[in-house]
Amino acid sequence: MDRASELTALTAQQAVALLRRGELSPLELIDAAAARIEATDGTLNALPTLCLDRARDRVRRLTAVQSDPSPAGWLAGLPLAVKDLNDVAGVRTTYGSPIYADHVPDRSDIMVETLEANGGIVLAKSNTPEFGAGANTFNEVFGETRNPWNTDLTCGGSSGGAAAALASGQVWLATGSDLGGSLRTPASFCAVVGLRPSPGRVATGPQDRPFGTLSVEGPMGRTVGDVALMLDAMAGWHLEDPLSLPAPVESFQSAAASRRLPRRIGFSADLGISPVDAEVRAICAAALRRFEAAGVVVDDACPDFGDAPEIFQVLRAMGFVAGLGPLYDAHRDRLKPDVIWNIEEGLALTSDRIGRAERARGALYHRMAAFFSTHDLLACPAACVPPFDVKTRWVRAVEGTVFDNYIDWLRLSSAITLTSCPAISVPCGFTADGRPVGLQLVGRPRGEAPLLAAAAAFEEIADPAGLVPIEPRSEPRPAGS
Repeated sequence: MDRASELTALTAQQAVALLRRGELSPLELIDAAAARIEATDGTLNALPTLCLDRARDRVRRLTAVQSDPSPAGWLAGLPLAVKDLNDVAGVRTTYGSPIYADHVPDRSDIMVETLEANGGIVLAKSNTPEFGAGANTFNEVFGETRNPWNTDLTCGGSSGGAAAALASGQVWLATGSDLGGSLRTPASFCAVVGLRPSPGRVATGPQDRPFGTLSVEGPMGRTVGDVALMLDAMAGWHLEDPLSLPAPVESFQSAAASRRLPRRIGFSADLGISPVDAEVRAICAAALRRFEAAGVVVDDACPDFGDAPEIFQVLRAMGFVAGLGPLYDAHRDRLKPDVIWNIEEGLALTSDRIGRAERARGALYHRMAAFFSTHDLLACPAACVPPFDVKTRWVRAVEGTVFDNYIDWLRLSSAITLTSCPAISVPCGFTADGRPVGLQLVGRPRGEAPLLAAAAAFEEIADPAGLVPIEPRSEPRPAGS
């Protein structure tokens, strides 16, 4: 293995440790990542916009004013990728839309500023569907992103470029965002780890609608420990985000390192609301038996999510009108059909239907709180299917149930979104033909620390070491090969 391959195979935690000891420089990591991207991205199209010169210049400027060879902060000069929904100052940021194909912002997103202040070096922008709408990553600006486990398949979305880049070793960490599963679905499809934090845990913006709780930013990595490290570098209060929370006293990385098993987990393969592919159902049930073997009580229990699909559809549509309504008025002919549909669904809403959805969401939260009075975690599949053909825009049917729109198949993740509870997708197995499957673990409100500890304990039990990074594959391979 050459030096560049050795470096890209490191976990983020390992790379940061070497940076802190002065045994590795950020410039070496930038060069290694650039070589890996050049070798693999022609197949994957995960990181269509690179900013290597900006990254190198930032390292030189930061190290020029301090004796330490690595920038200070949690990440110590580690390169990372930022999703193309988030502004990076001076770097082309398209939001996956032809409307913004040539957009170059003057200021970075608050999350990006926070990461850079904590020693992160932005290396590239990861591909995303237009405005993050949909769980298959393709757009008219850059095209489609493919899954490194089988390049005929989708990597999921909307943080698909991030997940594919991580799985193929292009970067050590990547940002994601999640409204209805945009972090958790691609993590599941690419056998990496994605955490949807509580609203406010990661400060975002500045934005026109700073009080929204459905969409959040979060970390993606190859291991639970890496995700915890990145959350430490992302978390904290910010004046321009009214929902932002202060950083915790104990680091998330320390919490993950404790690997504390929960005492009691409720498990539901379908949350009572979604069809689930039979093989996915079996793989996730087998994963829960590993918890049981370690002494955790696992029972078939979950709150009543019966009205969650309706609630989510209403509140999402309302959000699309608020967020994208002006673009719809000015550029309807340039938006993709799914975005148009979602905005028009919102325009057709009545105040009565919105009011009922808001009240129902409140009742759902109280049911979730009651569940957590007797359970430490809720577990279910991260997605109802394994990765599918990249040419399929969205899943039309599962186990005989037909979906009538592009987000309805995401019920297992969107229902959890409504609760504002933190949720993580961790690899838990493969289908017979080698497609990754992720297990979704849901923690108490604002309970990222115990959730990360439990996820790390599961990771240790499941022993997925060495799964990623992988060489992109053009042919499916049976699990274990």
